[in-house]
Amino acid sequence: MRFQDLNWMDVERYLQTDTRIMLVTGATEQHAYLSLVTDVLIPERIALAAAEQESVLVAPPFNFGVSGYFAEFPGTISLSQLTFEQVLLEVVTSLLHHGFERFLILNGHGGNAFPQRLQDMHIEGSARILWYDWWREHAATQFAAELRLAGDHANWIENFPFNRVSEVPSGEKPPANLALIDEGLSARDVLGDGSFGGPYHVDDALMQTLFARVVTEVVEWLRGLREL
Repeated sequence: MRFQDLNWMDVERYLQTDTRIMLVTGATEQHAYLSLVTDVLIPERIALAAAEQESVLVAPPFNFGVSGYFAEFPGTISLSQLTFEQVLLEVVTSLLHHGFERFLILNGHGGNAFPQRLQDMHIEGSARILWYDWWREHAATQFAAELRLAGDHANWIENFPFNRVSEVPSGEKPPANLALIDEGLSARDVLGDGSFGGPYHVDDALMQTLFARVVTEVVEWLRGLREL
């Protein structure tokens, strides 16, 4: 249930029976051989799959996030943390005005953080707002533990068929020494193709299993959100 498929009257009717909504936050940044909008495509696909089961509205995604770390890579578009937080706050405020009360924010980018002002709104009870980093929650971390593989930026854990835009190398890349970037070296010199290291991919059947488990977890969060 996407905004682009509805008119305002549809949304008004929806709010008569449900006040939940999913927001997708991501980024436009380098992901080695994967799509520049990987951090949007993954959580959006998860949100839409969960929405089919729970009939919850999904707002248009945030296509830009806090990506200054990758500024040297062409195609990366970054917001400041302040701008990201302000835009997200204003979107939530707009939706609250219309009657939405329960928000699940599906985040796809590690540079984005749950704004303190939204956390405060949740704690104070003016809204119910949950933040879900899809790769950090139990479903994904448990799956990675079962495979005995570490998921990292632009490696196997982000390599789904739907965000693969070019041929991905086989094999494994040694872990990048990110401390060298913090010490002042060029991110492009340290990262090379942009991956942080580890296997570039695993079997697509395994990725289907990962996706299904994450969707199941999101559905559980949505059902819990109804009760908050």
